[in-house]
Amino acid sequence: MGSLDGRVALITGAGRGIGRAEALFFAAEGAKVVVNDPGVAADGTGGDPGVAEEVAEEIRAAGGTAVANSDSVADWEGARRMVEQAVATFGDLHVVVNNAGNERARALVNMTEEEFDSVVAVHLKGTFAVSRWAARYWRDHTTAGVDRAIVNTVSGSGVLNPLPTQSNYAAAKAGIAAMSTVHALELARQGVRVNCVSPSMARTRLTLGVPGMSEESHGHDPRDPAAIAPVAAYLASAGCPFNGEVFAVRGATVTAVLARSRGAEVTKDGAAWNVAELAGAMDRLPRHDPLAELAATLGGALGGQDRDRLLAMIDEVLR
Repeated sequence: MGSLDGRVALITGAGRGIGRAEALFFAAEGAKVVVNDPGVAADGTGGDPGVAEEVAEEIRAAGGTAVANSDSVADWEGARRMVEQAVATFGDLHVVVNNAGNERARALVNMTEEEFDSVVAVHLKGTFAVSRWAARYWRDHTTAGVDRAIVNTVSGSGVLNPLPTQSNYAAAKAGIAAMSTVHALELARQGVRVNCVSPSMARTRLTLGVPGMSEESHGHDPRDPAAIAPVAAYLASAGCPFNGEVFAVRGATVTAVLARSRGAEVTKDGAAWNVAELAGAMDRLPRHDPLAELAATLGGALGGQDRDRLLAMIDEVLR
């Protein structure tokens, strides 16, 4: 018996990388899978419906059950169609995995409106659109005791350590994390759980430019995108107790991300602060260095003198 036996899962961006690994894993665990992917390039241009079909055929060849869908999640009606296709083909929908993504990396001073909008449209609007149509179906077809789940894909570049050149990507991923909390609250009464996975250092088309990502591994490869699939499957499984959480996944390590915790504070009695008072009081608050934190997150991939090398890389991309 698989952990997802009898469950119908719609997985977006499932033609390559993490989404493909999730689709194969879900099917092996017994789920009936809608493999969504328009087959676009990493920057979101072009399109090839054969990309989704190839994964669906791979699942069927292995004895699983799958159907392909090539709609774009950024298309409002396309999001509706993929949800309807899941229901029409398999009779129900239990799980949505919002994984579709693109990347248009460029420094703030050089990024165009189209580059910003295109990334936000796929990641943030696409996650919303598919979740919205799925939630509408679940609202209209609520069955007591039936477990439903949404698993959204966020990123350390957004919830932990945003990367230079990723204003659009980081903003979208941070927005997904915040939106997931809203949806977890709204949908709980319908038996729907909403959680996030945050892949860390997973090798995909969108991360090949990250330092250390192209290094070869001997034996177990912690950068294999397949490492994300079991965590997504657990969050999608009936009876999973988590709701409204973010889990960072790096190889075989799963970390709960405490994004909503409060830090230290300063306060005073009486009238409001003046600037001089604040300067003295806030000097006692802990400070963080985003550059040092980013270097630590990269886990030594830069070798020695991480800070200097990272500064040089940032200078290069800002040109």
